[in-house]
Amino acid sequence: MATSTSFAHPFAKTLKTFKTASGKPGRFYSLPALAQAFPNVQRLPVSLRIVLESVLRHCDGERVLPAHVEQLANWQPAASRTEEIPFTVARVVLQDFTGVPLLADLAAMRSTAARLGQDPKKIEPLVPVDLVVDHSVMVDYYGQKNALDLNMKLEFQRNRERYQFMKWGMQAFDTFGVVPPGFGIVHQVNLEYLARGVHLKGGLYYPDTLVGTDSHTTMINGIGVVGWGVGGIEAEAAMLGQPVYFLTPDVVGFEFTGQLREGVTATDLVLTVTEILRRHKVVGKFVEFFGEGTASLSLPDRATIANMAPEYGATMGFFPVDGKTLDYFRGTGRSKAEIEAFEAYFRAQGLFGVPGAAGAQIKAGEIAYSQVITLDLGTVAPSLAGPKRPQDRIELGLVASQFRSLFSQPAASNGFNQPEDRLPVRHPVVTSEAGAAPAKGYTLGNGDVLIAAITSCTNTSNPSVLLAAGLLAKKAVEAGLKVRPHIKTSLAPGSRIVTEYLTETGLLPYLEKLGFALAGYGCTTCIGNAGDLAPAINDTIVRNDLVCAAVLSGNRNFEARIHPNLKANFLASPPLVVAYAIAGTVLKDLMTEPVGQGKGGKDVYLGDIWPTSDEIHALMRHAMKGKAYRENYAQVRTEPGKLWERIRGAAGTTYDWPSSTYIAEPPFFTGFSLQGGPADVPVSIQGARVMALFGDSITTDHISPAGSIKESSPAGLWLKEHGVLKADFNSYGSRRGNHEVMMRGTFANVRIKNLMLPPKADGAREEGGFTLHQPSGEKLAIYDAAMRYQAEGVSTVIFAGEEYGTGSSRDWAAKGTQLLGIKAVVARSFERIHRSNLVGMGVLPLQFKTGDSWESLGLRGDETVDVVPHPALTPQSDAQLVITRPDGTRRTLTVTLRIDTPIEVGHYRAGGILPYVLRQLLGA
Repeated sequence: MATSTSFAHPFAKTLKTFKTASGKPGRFYSLPALAQAFPNVQRLPVSLRIVLESVLRHCDGERVLPAHVEQLANWQPAASRTEEIPFTVARVVLQDFTGVPLLADLAAMRSTAARLGQDPKKIEPLVPVDLVVDHSVMVDYYGQKNALDLNMKLEFQRNRERYQFMKWGMQAFDTFGVVPPGFGIVHQVNLEYLARGVHLKGGLYYPDTLVGTDSHTTMINGIGVVGWGVGGIEAEAAMLGQPVYFLTPDVVGFEFTGQLREGVTATDLVLTVTEILRRHKVVGKFVEFFGEGTASLSLPDRATIANMAPEYGATMGFFPVDGKTLDYFRGTGRSKAEIEAFEAYFRAQGLFGVPGAAGAQIKAGEIAYSQVITLDLGTVAPSLAGPKRPQDRIELGLVASQFRSLFSQPAASNGFNQPEDRLPVRHPVVTSEAGAAPAKGYTLGNGDVLIAAITSCTNTSNPSVLLAAGLLAKKAVEAGLKVRPHIKTSLAPGSRIVTEYLTETGLLPYLEKLGFALAGYGCTTCIGNAGDLAPAINDTIVRNDLVCAAVLSGNRNFEARIHPNLKANFLASPPLVVAYAIAGTVLKDLMTEPVGQGKGGKDVYLGDIWPTSDEIHALMRHAMKGKAYRENYAQVRTEPGKLWERIRGAAGTTYDWPSSTYIAEPPFFTGFSLQGGPADVPVSIQGARVMALFGDSITTDHISPAGSIKESSPAGLWLKEHGVLKADFNSYGSRRGNHEVMMRGTFANVRIKNLMLPPKADGAREEGGFTLHQPSGEKLAIYDAAMRYQAEGVSTVIFAGEEYGTGSSRDWAAKGTQLLGIKAVVARSFERIHRSNLVGMGVLPLQFKTGDSWESLGLRGDETVDVVPHPALTPQSDAQLVITRPDGTRRTLTVTLRIDTPIEVGHYRAGGILPYVLRQLLGA
């Protein structure tokens, strides 16, 4: 804790002791003791109490003031939200796609410090940082027993320079650790290994809290840990000792009653919860689950629900600590001493148990929630979500009819805008290369399933649904069912433990027989790492404009995310992924029609092969063996794998920045001086041109470079100019450490629609990252237009609709925006992380008032724009938007400045959070 020498802790009397079951004493800052001065603490939701403990413990008179403690202790459920909380986390967790650019920023800070004659070691993480390499494996090989080995060899071949850089970071920073490739998905590794329950430092116990550079960091909320996803920009500040600042939130209480019906999975439950909470508009709020139904849920089921917080829009989906949490810690190999300290600490804080459940220390009625939502678990039905958004739940029996309906509906209604008579037409797969067709005489049609993937963190932490998939595969194989060989099937578990218990139960061979061979341990299909389809299949889809499908057990299904040529993507439980792979189409109603024909041509229905709860439960003991978890994760340090051991990283305190198309020193500190600051950043924007006019739901997938790199794109052309062959392009995600690639790929998504461009002859909107340069009217790639505007000394702005920046917490969505010279984004609403990241990169987020939009202004994109906020940049104050049309007429509109907190004002005035933090670290 950073405490000034003259500062006496104003709440020193709250420092108390507790004892574990073995009699070991521990010191802690007591919330029950604080409640003696602030009785309202006893009415706070559990999640807020844990945040309050951090504020109390870090009260130092500098970053955290006594007033901050008092404000949060007096939180009211329905108050206006104008106060900010300085939340200091216990640790930071990174995934490699976002972690590598963060490490590059740290390395650049050290290089900058050295150039200024300062000690580079001043740049050092002040809390433990763990980077889990999980986003780099791609499903190039599938459906064969050696797919894992082949995919990992390719992964290391493609990413050697990145991995060398990570190894430099491991030796350069004292508190920076790496979990190498092949261990699992960051969130499951976090649950099974990194999370400790409570920490002990300097004789003081405190709860595990964190932020992570993946929006699904919220999975950790399932074990009572307060934490959420932030961009790499914000995470960087957190690991360098800065509090995470956020507005005091509303807390929505979500009560579960009853129990799930036979045949209903945790995936069905989470898709239902996502739909409900999206409808209740919980963006920026905490959601806290309580009630007897909540207490009945297994820990993996809780983690599944917590994981999807970004999809239902909440900052967190929090589950309090109870006996099920302790059971999970035992089953995953935590030590007896750790578990005793964990339980004793939460009991001493009066926070043990799920409110509203038997034995809980807090009764549900004692908590003042901002809003309460109730769901009877018995009403949940088997479901999928899609075909374009995770909140669009469809009951299993309605999937086929919904797809048929959407086929001919306009894109504005989430449809595919296709003539209805084209739906049943099938097309032969034709190829000019001998033997390249996936199957002789094979045809493709709309609704065909071409990717079926058991993937992503949502479900691969949950043994119940993975065992269900294995049992369904066993019954299907025994019934004589098969999967057509052209369907790209893959199994990418979140942990090695998964394949251990699938092997031990004898289920893995049945999954392999249906094509679900182990393809990798990591985030694959859901992140866009599904690998490509066969050339003949791609050609047939494109030539005939087919609407084909992917079915995956993931959490994201936005357009072009899974594969650029697959327009329909459905989220489903792992057993339903297997079932749809067998069916081969989403046009089949699996509730009434046979999944397929088995032995002797006999119809086999889903009910014939669906596993029972008793069958799943009988195998669960194989999934929770503490010894197996301990032995597995001991290998992170002792036996990380020969491929990782062969990687040789550079040594030294500072990085020498060798020539590389993967890693380059970022330009964010160019011209940095210790004396720089407010004067460097003009408050108003004058004479800006419009870079793009976007509609609703522009995601970070649309903005940030992701997926494969097209040869003809600005990024592809740059790589070729630097001697990189098309076969070695790799993905945008793997090249996030090189700003030259990333800025060229910003707004380059093949499905993004800039509505400045005129409609095509058929009325459809053009897709791809293009704009019209003004005043020339020339059509250019957004990157090329941005470079021309910058050469002309012209600023640019973007206009958008609702939910701008939803999706993964990609800092490059903001970094790329800044490097392209875009000074402001004006939208009807913003996603929480992306709004914060824009401010952190010195880009102004501005929000239309209710009823206003760029459409209501009649914008065409040929106007010039002035932005005039109040000179003080008062958080959430009014700003003036002045639109000047080509004929000279002007229109002034009031918008809201979405700089939300005073600390964000400081970040923006300093030119962004990175120079702000660097000046603090170097003592400026």
